[in-house]
This record gives sequence, structure tokens and C-alpha cells, in this order.
Amino acid sequence: MKASRFSEAQKAFILKQGADGMPVADICRKAGISQATYFNWKKICGPPPVGKRLLLVLDRLVCINLSGLLLELGAPLAMMGSARPRPS
Repeated sequence: MKASRFSEAQKAFILKQGADGMPVADICRKAGISQATYFNWKKICGPPPVGKRLLLVLDRLVCINLSGLLLELGAPLAMMGSARPRPS
């Protein structure tokens, strides 16, 4: 299979221009790709459906909240760690 001329970052940049409202014909002309290629990339690499996007946002919020909780508990846990009896 032939390697792509464009990296994933370049494809993402081209697709972002379309999401920002730039006409597809202008994007394709500047990038040197056909509109069919643009829409194939959009189908494959485009933004996830709303349900998946919502799950990604919720997952990120949970990670942020857990990391904050661990930071708050970090000092008490560190103090408790030194006071624990070691198993024989």
C-alpha cells in the first residue's frame, strides 16, 4: 500500500479548516487534494459522533477530578504510609 503524502497532523489541520467554515473547494485547491479525498478523510478522521465526544469529555472530567482528589489526599496518605506496620 502506498504511503500517504500527508501526516495525520496535516490531515487534521485540513479538516479543521473545513470545520471552521472555510469552503471545501478552497481547502482542497490549496492542499492539492480532490474533494473526494477530503470527504474520505472527514469520514475516517473526522470528529467522533456526539455520543462518543460526550464520553470523551466525561472521561476527561473524571480524570481531572480524580487527580485533584489524589493531590488533596496525597499528604495524609504519605503520612499514613510511614506509620503502617510491615508484614512479617
